[in-house]
Amino acid sequence: MHQNYYFLKQLAPRLHQELSGKVFVEAFSQEKDELILVFSDTEDMDSVSNPFFIKASLTARFSCLSFPDKFDRARKNSVNLFTDFQGIVVDSVKVFQNERALLFHFSDGKKLVFKLFGNRSNLISFSPDGNVLQLFNNKLGADKAITLPSLSRAIDQSFNAYILNGLRHEPLFPTFGKLVNAHLNALLADKQNPEERWTVIQKLLGQLNSSAFFVTMIDSTPVLSLFETGDVQERFADPIEALNRFYIAYIRLNGLEKEKGDWLRILRKRITQTDNYLENTFNKLVELESATKNEELGNILMANLHQIPERAEKVELYDFYRDQPIFIKLKKDLSPQINAEGYYRKSKNEKIELARLNESLAARESERGLLKSHLERIESMESLRELRAYVKANGLDQGKAEVTVNDLFKKVEFQGYTILIGRNAKNNDLLTKKYAGKEDLWLHAKDVTGSHVVIKNQSGRKFPALVIERAAELAAFYSKRKNDSLCPVIFTQKKFVRKPKGLPEGAVVIDKEDVVMVVAKGE
Repeated sequence: MHQNYYFLKQLAPRLHQELSGKVFVEAFSQEKDELILVFSDTEDMDSVSNPFFIKASLTARFSCLSFPDKFDRARKNSVNLFTDFQGIVVDSVKVFQNERALLFHFSDGKKLVFKLFGNRSNLISFSPDGNVLQLFNNKLGADKAITLPSLSRAIDQSFNAYILNGLRHEPLFPTFGKLVNAHLNALLADKQNPEERWTVIQKLLGQLNSSAFFVTMIDSTPVLSLFETGDVQERFADPIEALNRFYIAYIRLNGLEKEKGDWLRILRKRITQTDNYLENTFNKLVELESATKNEELGNILMANLHQIPERAEKVELYDFYRDQPIFIKLKKDLSPQINAEGYYRKSKNEKIELARLNESLAARESERGLLKSHLERIESMESLRELRAYVKANGLDQGKAEVTVNDLFKKVEFQGYTILIGRNAKNNDLLTKKYAGKEDLWLHAKDVTGSHVVIKNQSGRKFPALVIERAAELAAFYSKRKNDSLCPVIFTQKKFVRKPKGLPEGAVVIDKEDVVMVVAKGE
């Protein structure tokens, strides 16, 4: 949480207290991805008075601000940066509303912004009229287009807005982050009443805005938290002191602690994903088993052929399985017997899906047990050599553990078929170019932007119409036609989808296509 909005919200006034009225002396870098800013009571660089240092470590793996008492600049291999700020007085330090960014406003109207977005953190300078002047990390080219107004987000965080968002707090408080959301979800787990849930949220907000900062250990890794969680090491009332202590604790991690913490996080994430899959699959299984079976509907139709009028779209018959009337949908252009045969065909797919769901549940239960045993074993390890040997022996190499199809794409199981859904333009390309086989079925909402959807082929089997329809519903749902009453969706085999050079991310060329009309429907 060292880059969490609620922490920066308390760090900003503390920095304002230290820096308001001070002069920007210099900024320099002598190590890649590290920047030092020096402020003083006077602008004389040869006799710096009461200096204040900001050290910004902005690596792809870890980015953090710290405030050393002193810093000796090397005589060689250092470069001056942001020189147009030298000798200018700091007017104020503020945090942008609902954003992880700090604004340093100078007396001449120029501004420095620390954008603290994880592995995309950067320091950006702005002219008095708001144009970007310089970036610390020029590789983050998109930062050249950032505007100051875009960094402030006004959000309705009222109780009424909470109700309108279906008791979901995430749209109202997007700055909470993973740690706060996990903590809050646990607090809300047994709360159903809206007023009671809102009271819990407000109480947590009070904690986040209080001057209490904790350096704690989670998964063998130091974390700066605004509430007590994990193995608390120290408590602070000063955000600068807390951030300094967290930074020192993090950089002192040895190899074992870093790798061990990484593997514990990976395994816990995979266990959570497995738990979610088990819950969803079990609910699908219960739904299928409790619903009226297609085979039963076929039998009821066959037993009552003489009672079914021609061209009927539905019929009420006696359900001898449950001793009560039942309405059965029919296709009016087909005879009652052909309608019954249609239900028998559906029944075959139904049985296949039930068998597959049961097999999948058993396999995932076994996988979960194995993940738990890996987790418990790694938690007890005290040797880096032992950890690496265990990882290798059990095939838990970084690539396999971190990147799975479930991580990369949305995944839906339907009637024994796997449907994969791209998450964004770049992810769509990955799905279509790398993870889709030439015999897989590819779908996309027609003439609008949206997710690429792929049905994985099963050798020797044709794609059932119901499976294509379900995938098309998902393609419509994850597109700009989501709210249309009816959406045309393209479907074709992947071998007819091309990606010529020069096309933007997510764009493809279709050589052959069919179209199905569906109503958008999510998971």
